[in-house]
Amino acid sequence: MKGLRARKAPRIPLAALVTTGALLASLTGCVTVHGEAAVVPAVSKSEAAKILKTFTVKNNRANTAYDTKLNASIETGALGAIDQAGLKSRKEVRPKGNPDYQRLELTDTRYLIPKQAGWPKFFVTDSRSNRKGNGRWLFVFQRDRANGPWKASYLAVVDPGAVPEFARDKDGHVKAVPTGGASGLTLSPDKLSKTYARYLQEGAGDDFASGTHTNQLRERRVKLTKRTDVRNEFAEQTAEAPQFAPFGLRTKDGGALTFFTSRHHHKQTLPRGYHPKIKDPLVKALMSGTPKQSVTFMRVSEQAVTVPPKKSNGKITFLSRIEGLTAARGS
Repeated sequence: MKGLRARKAPRIPLAALVTTGALLASLTGCVTVHGEAAVVPAVSKSEAAKILKTFTVKNNRANTAYDTKLNASIETGALGAIDQAGLKSRKEVRPKGNPDYQRLELTDTRYLIPKQAGWPKFFVTDSRSNRKGNGRWLFVFQRDRANGPWKASYLAVVDPGAVPEFARDKDGHVKAVPTGGASGLTLSPDKLSKTYARYLQEGAGDDFASGTHTNQLRERRVKLTKRTDVRNEFAEQTAEAPQFAPFGLRTKDGGALTFFTSRHHHKQTLPRGYHPKIKDPLVKALMSGTPKQSVTFMRVSEQAVTVPPKKSNGKITFLSRIEGLTAARGS
């Protein structure tokens, strides 16, 4: 999974109840098609294993050949945006690909599959990877429509001891967290992106725990804005469904492990008479316009956080944050 990611840690079938659905329709007069209304497991464990295997095979092929089209067939959302930009830039620099790419291997996988109605449906895989470090690789796979493809939309690399315990129903399935007021959380999944963007931009609110991706990130940015040799400006953007749908799984304590996306712009402007020098060929490959005096870097970030239940006084804690450059614009 190669993208231009800013992180230190190393850094995808739906059981169609045709007979049951037809029977329910005849009994109730309500038509249930492909799980739009029926609450069913998002996928079976055996099907999830096949999806992950197919994903891994195609992912290795895409990263070896720097094939953005192949990657787009298995990834979407934040993960797809980051990886496809990374593959695009690397293809520009090395048109023949990377024959020395170290193939990704995922082992010791457990499948976190909720029961759901409607779309998109999702499930999560939790695996050990052959990359550096002992972090667990959590992929979120989503399917946007009946008979549509399953694609990975999030990756989180989480310390094994930080992966929470999940609430389960009587059949052993994990529980998906609804959006809106029904979430029972201090902040529902669909509010995370907007709240995080506002926090980074203004320092508003006290929803987030202190750490690398919250107050410390703001402090680093404040230092940059005080530089006199270059003007640094930051602008945050909310990333919303359907392109960047958030997903959450209920934890045993009543909270949730939630995945969400955010978008970030960083503009650097030099004094009059000076011209930005972009030395990194991977950045140049994503550049539009001519950097006469300023450059704006556009990044997408995928987050995995634990959100406490509303009745608690807890804070939202970051378990993983992976950021990638998706475009640059000179002016």
